Formats: sequence, structure tokens, C-alpha cells
Amino acid sequence: MKIAVVSGKGGTGKTTVAASLADLTSGPLILADCDVDAANFGLVFPAKDTTTIPYAGREVACICANICTGCGACEDVCRFSAVHVNEWAAEVDPLSCEGCGTCTLVCPTDAVTLKKMISGEIITGTTEKGPLVSAKLFAGSGNSGRMVHEVKRRAQTPDLDSPVIIDGPPGIGCPLIATVGGVDAVLMVTEPGISAVHDLKRLVTVCKGLHLRMFAVINRYDLSKELDREIEKLCREEGIPIVGRIPFDEHVVTAVSSCIPVTRISCPAAEALCSMKEILFSKL
Repeated sequence: MKIAVVSGKGGTGKTTVAASLADLTSGPLILADCDVDAANFGLVFPAKDTTTIPYAGREVACICANICTGCGACEDVCRFSAVHVNEWAAEVDPLSCEGCGTCTLVCPTDAVTLKKMISGEIITGTTEKGPLVSAKLFAGSGNSGRMVHEVKRRAQTPDLDSPVIIDGPPGIGCPLIATVGGVDAVLMVTEPGISAVHDLKRLVTVCKGLHLRMFAVINRYDLSKELDREIEKLCREEGIPIVGRIPFDEHVVTAVSSCIPVTRISCPAAEALCSMKEILFSKL
């Protein structure tokens, strides 16, 4: 069983819900942090015996100065302004290059080649709940969707048949689509805020298009009764079960600052999360 905990925007409490779900689930688990731009699952479940593997997620153009004649053909066709001709030869700005390869097609001396560029790290380790696979995307690097795919691939190896809980990225872009592909259920975390409701609608549209089984949990539901009712109406119209409502609780801040799941503190939020887990698992 693979469950992805996602949200339409950042700051809704997605990692708090994912960590609580993992903490309340008995038996060994596989944890995957697919928020590669800002992975923090490991803050709640610190990993030991970690292994780091370089990740080459994209290609960039490289120009051999000994072959380049400085004709400027590559600079003329580059739509990203990544190539510039100096006094002797052309040079490539790796941060601007998108690896499209157009420059390799027009170079008259075959001085341009595409080479893999290390854009991050895949990190594996062991936590108290089981293996954790996460990643670190280097600043300025792109193609995080591919990195998410690699994190999921390593978390779903055939010799690991335990349930998989995925802490997904916010938003509805490529990383989100890579995260939810092939999962058994999507748990959407939202809150009664204007932007959160707007982004929840976009998230539902994406998940519907991918024919995913969806569930919703409303965090800090008691901050706005009006928006809480709007979320409830949206979920009812879309046929999405609301498996939990978590009240605003200052103990959550205490848990987050202490880097522990909030379910290890006796508080209203923990009780709501326990109820959410039971309802969710009864529907799967």
C-alpha cells in the first residue's frame, strides 16, 4: 500500500500529518520524502547509517575550446541566452543551459556535446519506523520531477514490501505528478484559508485527471467556519471523503520545534490525528 500525503500549497501541515500517520501505523514502513526542494521528513524521523548517491538529473552543453572556432552559431540559436562567444571560443553558463541540444546540431566543428550534470543527492537511511529515502536538490538545479521519480523507485524496490508513506511536495507541478503516480491513495491536506481553498481546487483537478483515489483532511479547521464549510462543500461535490478535522493546537508548534510527531503529545490535535488514521485505513 502506497499513500501520498500532498497539499495544494505549502504550510498546510502536510509533513505534520504524514509524520503522524507514520507514527500511528504499526509494523515496519517505508518512508519517502518526495519534497526534494525542501525535504524535512528526516527531521521527525532521523535516519542512521545513511548513504548518499550523487544524482545526475539533467544534461548541459559543454564546448571544447580547442575545437571551437568562435563562429557564434550556437549563440545565435540558444533561446535561453546560455551561450556567449568570447575572444577565443564560445562558453556555456550551466545555470542557464536547459540541455535542449540545439547548439550540438548547428556547430560546424562538432565542438559541442551534452554531458550529465550532478544536480543533487539521493539519501537513504534507516529510521525507527523503517527505511527512509529522501533527496537534496542543489540550488539552481531543475528537473526535480525526475529526482522524485528516483526517490520513489528506490523506496519501492521488490525486496521491500512494507507499506509506503510518502511526504509529497506542495503545488500541482511536475514533482507532484511524479509523486502521486502509481499510489493507492492520495491524502490531501488543506486548511480554511482563501489561498488554500483555491489551491485545493487545482489539486483536485490534477488528481481527478490522473484517476487517483482521494481523501481530504482539514488542518486548523476551526480558524474559519465559513471556509471550512466551503471545503466541505467542494469535497462533497467531488465525492472526496473528509477523513479528519484537526483543530488549531499550540502543542503542534511544540512538537515541530522538538522534531517529534505531534501524536506523541497528549493534545486535541493528536486525538484528531488518531481518529483520522483509523477512518482513513478503514476506507482503504
